[in-house]
Amino acid sequence: MNGAHAHDHGAGHGHAGEVSDKRRVLIAACLTGGFMVAEVLGGLLTGSLALLADAGHMFTDSVALGFAWYAFHLGERPATGRHTYGFARVKTLVAYTNGIAIFVIAVWIVYEAWQRFMQPPPVLGGPMLMVASAGLLVNIAGFLVLHGGDRESLNMRGALLHVMGDILGSLAAIVAAVVILMTGWFPIDPILSVLVAVLILATAWRLMRDAAHLLLEGVPSKLDRDRISADIEDSFPEVEEVHHVHVWSLDGKRHMATLHVCLKDGADAPAAIRAIKRRLAAEHGIDHATVEPEFGRCADRQHDHAAAVER
Repeated sequence: MNGAHAHDHGAGHGHAGEVSDKRRVLIAACLTGGFMVAEVLGGLLTGSLALLADAGHMFTDSVALGFAWYAFHLGERPATGRHTYGFARVKTLVAYTNGIAIFVIAVWIVYEAWQRFMQPPPVLGGPMLMVASAGLLVNIAGFLVLHGGDRESLNMRGALLHVMGDILGSLAAIVAAVVILMTGWFPIDPILSVLVAVLILATAWRLMRDAAHLLLEGVPSKLDRDRISADIEDSFPEVEEVHHVHVWSLDGKRHMATLHVCLKDGADAPAAIRAIKRRLAAEHGIDHATVEPEFGRCADRQHDHAAAVER
């Protein structure tokens, strides 16, 4: 099967961009982790659940961003005999794990908020406002660092989601502090904490859904398997039929495919395969494809192609 299999899985594609994303995640992790200590002390001092909730979120975010950085680090490793596609999918696995972590944090915030809503403790609004304002500035800085990264990377989306949650938490703490200073109404603290948790849950669910789709080797959202098959059949007169088409993605950016192509008698199989692979890359963004040429009968079927066409 000459030319039917390309051995370069695209490990070097976008390497410079991934190095930049790796550096961005590390900077955001340091910013988040550094301020988290101050926010814990501020939450304990003021008695604010909003600050403690945001500090807890920032702690897990620091860990999650650290994992995201390590996922980029692993993704740079070359393929091995046991990991023939390399380690790019580690980034997707970390994105899925980050989504689960955010769910756990949000559930804890809701539970703790309910306890505090039933018996609101006094909160020191002034110090709470100062700490929350400083936290907002740090979180915005982290967001700006990550915002210039690759939007299609699930790993970067997970990192951004964590920092966005921190921004919302800081905003909620600021609003709660202002309300407490102006009215003395303490229940606003747990109420806004729940609101932030609900907003984070919705975004975390989308991240988990997309990551799970990739881990289950689903067809990427931007690709249509049937349209790809029809495009090949329409574009190459020597192709009689396309079947057994499987399309998936390693990390949301590098797409792969395997397919069987039944060729008409007399067709030049190596030339046809090369042309099909070029079209898959140019028109559908599939950089790695394994194309199996066939004449008359599919090795995986009990009938020939002619019979299949007649039916």
